[in-house]
Amino acid sequence: MVYKTKGTCSSEIEFEVENGILTDIHFVGGCQGNTTGVAALAKGLPIDEVIDKLSGIQCGFRGTSCPDQLSKALIAYKENN
Repeated sequence: MVYKTKGTCSSEIEFEVENGILTDIHFVGGCQGNTTGVAALAKGLPIDEVIDKLSGIQCGFRGTSCPDQLSKALIAYKENN
């Protein structure tokens, strides 16, 4: 699935889910070190756990962040599948 982010330096998140487990994550744009780290930590986890851990994290005064946008992407995935 591809999720278009809002309010972050990354423009989209590409990810795959198999049997409720996040199996692949790639951020397009953003701070490479941070997005690669978030992807590495979230890969292999149940999507509900990722949502719980990352939802609401903010980057400065943006009101969101790349991790928060990943949680929103996973919520959208759950709503459509």
